[in-house]
Amino acid sequence: MNGLKHFVIWLDVPIEQTTYRKIVGYMDYLLGKRLKPKTVNCYLNSVCQFYHYLSEEEEVPIVNPVKKPNIMKLPRGLPKHLNDEHIELFFKNLKGPRDRAMFMIMLRCGLRVEEVAHLSLGNIDLKRRILFIQDGKGAKDRIVYISNDALAALLEYLRVRPANKVKKVFLVEKGPLTGQSLSVRGIQKRMEYYANKTKLRISCHHLRHTMATQMLNVDTDLSTIQDLLGHNSIRTTQRYCRVSNLKVQRDYFKAMEVIMQRTAGNPNNS
Repeated sequence: MNGLKHFVIWLDVPIEQTTYRKIVGYMDYLLGKRLKPKTVNCYLNSVCQFYHYLSEEEEVPIVNPVKKPNIMKLPRGLPKHLNDEHIELFFKNLKGPRDRAMFMIMLRCGLRVEEVAHLSLGNIDLKRRILFIQDGKGAKDRIVYISNDALAALLEYLRVRPANKVKKVFLVEKGPLTGQSLSVRGIQKRMEYYANKTKLRISCHHLRHTMATQMLNVDTDLSTIQDLLGHNSIRTTQRYCRVSNLKVQRDYFKAMEVIMQRTAGNPNNS
């Protein structure tokens, strides 16, 4: 049953008399049926479009009772990250220095897949162990740093990378496009290949999330992680606090040790 038909059957007043309060009641009814917010939104959108059609196309003097605030906000999922066991399994199954360098940079430098695909040889400063990220998300430039293992993987790839006029770092290695720059979709396909091979539910973005979570777990400041990831808002980075249980656990016990030491000598403490 489509959303509009479902709504009309549920409605107990004429269509033109539907009010904001009635729409709220319909939302409560759908949620009571244990429908997911995404499904509820689909139903509400059908109703909204219907009233818009009556008002704009048929010129019926009617007010659309479904307003934007009524559309349910979908819960934003927590950033997914890999545990140490999954990281080891993933990298153990990689083929060739290109793929290892590519995904190691995502994991250690927190790069988005688009940023890896657009990375040029001129953006790499091996001596200072720096990557210059140009035109990142939001047209922002930033600097990220290269860890020891990421540097080793990158150097290994650069030693075998074909010398040609293509400025992008990562190149296609097989087929008619051999020697051309590897596209975003090309990198994603490599990730999909390894996800199938290892049976891991993993994407390129999971590596970026993993880097952020690992850094937070060793007490890195949120502002530092924000700069490295290129987040516009600290609120985006704060989402990692909700998954970084190791840091919460450490902070709790550390704080409790201080609290207990302070109260241990209190004669009123029992």
